[in-house]
Amino acid sequence: MYPFTLERPSTTADAAKFATAGARPLAGGQTLLASMKLRLSSSDQLVDLSAIPDLTGICRDGDALVIGAMTRHADVAANAEVRALIPALADLAGQIGDRQVRAMGTLGGSVANNDPSACYPSAVLALGATIHTTARKIAADDFFQGMFSTALQDGELITAISFPIPQRAAYMKFKQQASRFALVGVFLAQFKSGVRVAVTGASSGGVFRHAGLEQALSQSFTPEAAAKVKIDADGLNADIHGSAAYRANLISVQTQRAVAKALG
Repeated sequence: MYPFTLERPSTTADAAKFATAGARPLAGGQTLLASMKLRLSSSDQLVDLSAIPDLTGICRDGDALVIGAMTRHADVAANAEVRALIPALADLAGQIGDRQVRAMGTLGGSVANNDPSACYPSAVLALGATIHTTARKIAADDFFQGMFSTALQDGELITAISFPIPQRAAYMKFKQQASRFALVGVFLAQFKSGVRVAVTGASSGGVFRHAGLEQALSQSFTPEAAAKVKIDADGLNADIHGSAAYRANLISVQTQRAVAKALG
């Protein structure tokens, strides 16, 4: 690990000042610290966000749940309000990594990192969430821009994410057993306006919505409707863990299972 200085502000405003000046944000550290230890990443200055109380917590705001960016995965998984209003989100959080990762990793850190196989981006996109930052509010459809790439500007920090409460939702994850990342994960959410389906792990470009599945399930929210949708393998990952065709089949299977799970 290369030498660096560590700042630990107690307010979001002070953290934003450090970030704007070039300090790298440190949330749960589950990706950043590992890469720094291997000298794959370096920064002269880190700003630790863990001492800022305004960045943690979960509350209901009308028809949405607002979750602070520094809220740990374990807390999302265990929170009674999340389990009651968006149980699929609690289920997703409980499947991330192992117990140590869930105890340290944060919602905001995961979303800002936008790993193409991460779980949270699929929930953010499928639920049509809004990402609150120190500068603005960003719709989920505008936020994710490719592998490890988001709409965040230099120095901009995520402060919270607002999740609309759906009629039904479910997440199904086919895990890569060594890393516990999603080989393919499907999060779907049904609203009065229709169904949103987001897929993670299947594409090197990151999380994406599947228009064909959304259209079919908006017309008939059944596993049979999902099964009839042809999943195109073009553009999907092909590696030692599975071919593009294999991942395409997983998208179909996991969607069917997610619909059945949402229906109870």
